[in-house]
Parts: sequence; structure tokens; C-alpha cells
Amino acid sequence: MTSHIAPSDCPLWEPSAAAVAASNMTAFMALVNERHGLRLTGYAELHAWSISMPAAFWDAIWDYAGVIGEKGDIALADGDRMPGARFFPEARLNFAENLLRTDGADPVLLFNNEGAMSKPVGAAELRATVARFAAVLRGWGVGPGDRVAAFMPNCPETIVAMLAAASIGAVFSSCSPDFGVRGVLDRFGQIGPRVLIACDGYRYAGKVLPAHEKLAEIVAGLPTLEHVAIVPFIGEGPKDIPKAEDWSRLVANAPATPLHFERLPFAHPLYIMYSSGTTGVPKCIVHSAGGTLLQHLKEHKLHCDIKAGETLFYFTTCGWMMWNWLVSGLAAGATLALYDGSPFAPNERVLFDYIDAAAINVFGTSAKFIDAVKKSGLRPRETHDLSSMRMILSTGSPLVPESFNFVYEDVKNDVALCSISGGTDIVSCFVLGSPVLPVYRGEIQARGLGMAVEVWDEAGEELRPGQGEASKGELVCTKPFPSMPIGFWNDESGTKYRAAYFDRFPGVWCHGDFAEITAHDGIVIHGRSDATLNPGGVRIGTAEIYAQVEQLPEVQEALAIGQDWQGDVRVVLFVVMKPGVPLDEAMERRIRTRIRDGASPRHVPAKIVAVSDIPRTKSGKITELAVRDIVHGRDVKNREALANPEALSLYRDLPELST
Repeated sequence: MTSHIAPSDCPLWEPSAAAVAASNMTAFMALVNERHGLRLTGYAELHAWSISMPAAFWDAIWDYAGVIGEKGDIALADGDRMPGARFFPEARLNFAENLLRTDGADPVLLFNNEGAMSKPVGAAELRATVARFAAVLRGWGVGPGDRVAAFMPNCPETIVAMLAAASIGAVFSSCSPDFGVRGVLDRFGQIGPRVLIACDGYRYAGKVLPAHEKLAEIVAGLPTLEHVAIVPFIGEGPKDIPKAEDWSRLVANAPATPLHFERLPFAHPLYIMYSSGTTGVPKCIVHSAGGTLLQHLKEHKLHCDIKAGETLFYFTTCGWMMWNWLVSGLAAGATLALYDGSPFAPNERVLFDYIDAAAINVFGTSAKFIDAVKKSGLRPRETHDLSSMRMILSTGSPLVPESFNFVYEDVKNDVALCSISGGTDIVSCFVLGSPVLPVYRGEIQARGLGMAVEVWDEAGEELRPGQGEASKGELVCTKPFPSMPIGFWNDESGTKYRAAYFDRFPGVWCHGDFAEITAHDGIVIHGRSDATLNPGGVRIGTAEIYAQVEQLPEVQEALAIGQDWQGDVRVVLFVVMKPGVPLDEAMERRIRTRIRDGASPRHVPAKIVAVSDIPRTKSGKITELAVRDIVHGRDVKNREALANPEALSLYRDLPELST
């Protein structure tokens, strides 16, 4: 086996000259050069042009991606205002029309529920089903701006519901069925939906989990609801849920009318999405149809190099923005490989089996999944073919250098491994991959085209790249981009919206990531800014600690916080040990030595405490802030935002932290 562990100045992988020449990125650069009389020759030059000439750049994206709609004569108005810039203010388009581009029998949706594959959905079938459910919604009086909510698994019916709502101009919002009643009401209760699409239950880790009791409470708690469509996902149907009708009957009995798309302004609302809500009621973030479409087309076609007929997969639920990102792959001509359930049921092979069975080309997952596969002992390159897979995407948390090693040594050595980072706030990425650039160990490849990303210090000064500790600071975006939110729901003055992103540096988007730009012009995310540790006044990213301690085979997972202590802050590390492995003095020494040698003496925790579980959000992200609040005796305001809120009790009044 050829080793792919490389020094940081040597790439782990590079695209071939033929692949670069055949890439969509190169074709787009040729279009820009021809249109503007330029001689751009590489990604760095193309990125610099894209942020210096935003109107020309986004205009070229519209044309290259073949957006369906009336573009108008103005690509960007008030481009010096942030917030306040207006992209394509004269445009008229419909999001669903751009996703439902193809017809015929070729499959566009595949579905896998914990290893059980369903019959593929063809393009013509998808269009016909969307048309029928859109007729149902119109019959119920749903019109532009009305809210349609979904409490659904990641299955074809959810995509049908979204596209039907979008075709009318209704606003779509979703939660996954693992949310508790309070978590759903905290979200949907703020937006007043007229229609709810819901499953009768779901399957997870081999268990069938009926949802009727939850649904009855949810429906009772949403007084604006007029209609409920129940998808018989586990075969039980509506039962006695108020206002409920069976999805299958509704679709079957709907008139077979032609698809009609309401073309609306570029900034017409498409999605309402939600912040994690661990520090209070979730913020309702409103995203536009045009901004979402244009940003996703750029990311799919250029950054992921997706070509018509390729198969795109992302492991996600409908409660995470990656579902919205995945669905837009239809606009790039991709077939979507959907999956619902546990990524380890019936075993750790299931997603790799899916890659081979569905011939997945672009495989998206989380950094935690890659680490879990590594720790399971599975070596997919020895057990699977994986010849179709040319790109792996990873997000949710920073991808540590050792996970890069694992992918290239034990998954596949000729694959583009693209760590990506952005968020629900922008329903897209600030930093991500590029098919024309090499992959360096531990680094995100590039700043996104059209995204003026910089790293600033506390005083708002740009930090120089490649300077180690002196390069670490706040990730900011200094110029507007189309997928900025329209605003927050019920925030007519925009006060909450501006406070969330623009209070820190007026006129500049401050994202809340602690990051650095490397000597290769790559990016490393060191964790969330609000979770950074400050022992002795030195900022430390939690991801830098996890990158060391989680490589120890005895440690399953870790979480670090800063504890206020004697007028300063001390680093406390919580570890979940492998079953049967104690956290004794020798193990503590190993952990401290690993952190000291791999990071720095400043990263070494003052206290190491063993716990049996780590609280995380519904999308799988660990919640340092919630643990920090519990350790300091403060209540966590919104436990419903957590997948396992019971884990918080493990951190309250710990005697180890009183001395």
C-alpha cells in the first residue's frame, strides 16, 4: 500500500491535467476570459476577479449555469451596502422550475432506508407527482408567501412537497422526525404554517418509531394549520390525527394538471431555516429563491464539478441545511441518492455499500462519520469497489489531519477530499473544495468564488496567511453575496439580523468561526469563535485539541470548554473512553503529552474528566456552549434543540471541577 501521509507542504492529492482541462471550472474561466477580454489562468486569479467584479461574476454564473427565468439588466444594485445589496433586482424566476429541468424515464431520485433500496424515481414521474401535489396545495388555497412545513425523513416525498410549494411561491420549512414536540413547535410555531406534511413514523437503527403521538401534539400546538398530509412512511397512515389526510390518496386523486411555475422576484422567500437554538428559541432565517439557486449552482457545478447524469449523495436529515444543499443538485442535472436512518445500521458498511450500488460520484458526509469509520476498524478500500466515487465532501466540524490520512490510506487514494464550511446562516459555504486545486493535509482547499473571505484580528485588521498562531482570527466576508439571508422572520426592522452578523464589524459579515488562511491559500477552521478558549488571554480553538486527543485509540470522543477559575480561564477536557478503558493517571499523562506534543503547552487541559456521553445538536454537532453553561451553574435555555439533552446532567456539579 502506498502511503499518503505527506508533509504539510506536499499535497496528498492533485487533479490530473486532463481532469483540470475537462472541469466545469476551466470551462467557466474560459467563458469569463472571452466575455471580458481577460487572461485568467488559475483558481487564485479567478477568485480575485470574482470578488473584485461581483456584478460581472454573478452575471456570468447565471449564464453559465443556464438559469431559467428573466434576468433583467442589473446584476447587482447597492453593491456597497452590507446588508442591503440587491442581486438581480429585475429578475423573475421560479426555484422549482430550475430543479425540474429534465423529463423522461432516467432516474433522478434514489432512496435507501438503512440498506433497503426503493424503486428509483424518474424525471417524468417526479414532475408528474410535483404537479399533482401542487394542485392539492392550490386547492387548499396555498399561494405565494404562505408557509408549508414538513416533519419528514430524507425521502422522495419530502422533495416532492418542497418542489410543489416552491412552484407556487410558497415558503418551505422542514424538521426531521427525531425532533421532540417542543423543538418542532419552537420552530414552526414562529412561522405560522398553513400546511404540514408529516410522516406517520420513521426507522432508525433497525427500530420502527411511530410518530402519531408526537404529531397529535404538534398539530394541536400549531393553530394556523389548516391541512395535514400524512406520508405513510411506516405504513400506518393518518389514524386519528386532526385535519389529516393520507398523502398517497391526495396525490392519486389530484387532477393531472400540467406543471405551472410562478415566476417571482429573485429575493422572493424560498426557505425558512433555523439556528441550532441551544442558547434560546431558534432564529428563523429566511433565504431567497434566487440567492439559494445561484449559490448552489455555483457550488455544485464549479466547486464540485457535477455534470449532468452524475450521482450526488449527502448524509443528512431534513433538519440540517445540507438537505437543502443536496436537493439543489437537481438543478445541476445530478441524480440524488437519498438516505434516511442510522449511518451504521445494519452495520458500518451500509453507506459504502450504497456508493457501489448507486454508483455515487460525489459522496458527502461529516467529519465525525469519517472518524467513526476509522475507529470501527473498517477499511473500505479492502471491502468495496468505490470506483465511481471521485469526490468526498466533509462538513459539520473540522476534518482533522489524521482523517485525511485515513481517507487516502484506507478509503480511496485517488479521490478529491474536500472539507467544506459555511452554515445555515448562508445555506451554503464560505470555504470549500476546488476540482482544479491540490488537497493538503488538514486544509480546506479554497475560499468560494464570489466570497470575499478574510481572517481578521480583534481590531478588524486582516491577518497575514501562513504565520501560524499569528494567522488565527475571525472568519469574515467583506462583500455581499446572493445567499445572504433576506432577514429573520418576525424581525421587520432587521435589528436581530444585523446584530447576528454585522455588530462586530459594521458592514462586514462576521461568521463566528475561528480560522486561519494557510501558506497554500487554504483554510483551517479551529472551531467556533464563541467556543474558543482563552487561558491566560491566548485564544485557542477547541478543534486543535480534538485533533490530538481523538487520535488516541482509547478515546472515543472529546469536548473542551473554558472554565472561569480564580480570575482566569482554565481548559477542561471531557473524554468518552472506549468501553472498558479507565481514565487513570497513566491515561491522563498520555492525553496531556499528546496534546502538548501535537499542539502546544497552552492547549494542555488543567482538568481531564471522563463522561459517558457528549451532548450534541440534531445535526450531530457537539455543544460546547451548553456544557459550559451547565458547568457554570447556568440553565440551558432550549434543551429541545439537542439530540440527547439527558447528557447535560452528566456535567452538573462535578466535584472534579471544584478544586
